[in-house]
Amino acid sequence: MSYGVGILLDDGLVMAADSRTNAGVDRVATFRKLHVFEDPGERLFVILTAGNLSITQSAVSHIAEATEGKNGLPNLMEATSMYQAARIVGRALRTVHEEDGAALKSLGIEFNASMILGGQRSTPPATSSRRPTTPPISRSARSSTASR
Repeated sequence: MSYGVGILLDDGLVMAADSRTNAGVDRVATFRKLHVFEDPGERLFVILTAGNLSITQSAVSHIAEATEGKNGLPNLMEATSMYQAARIVGRALRTVHEEDGAALKSLGIEFNASMILGGQRSTPPATSSRRPTTPPISRSARSSTASR
């Protein structure tokens, strides 16, 4: 079981995830489930993952490769809204399903993956008057242990 949480506070967004993986009673390991994509001062996206580790890591790898222009998928760092960012993350999961879903099903493995996306762009779209004002983009010193 994975644990991830995102909390929206007046001063910003806090996101945290566990790192434990379990492949049986005697096979406990750790693996990063919190992934940070950042253009300092411009935008910051955090993805928390849960579910089948091979599926979530494949999806995160697709997102990371797209930010480097390596696979032709939409680039998360060019998203113009959080909605568009969520669509990019969803597309990465669908891509993994297209690539691996049938093979996993033939082995009796359920395609099971969940992701929580949070983040901020430096200049929110001016089209919504309901959008709350947000503090400047920053990353705490403790979060620096998370990597892409």
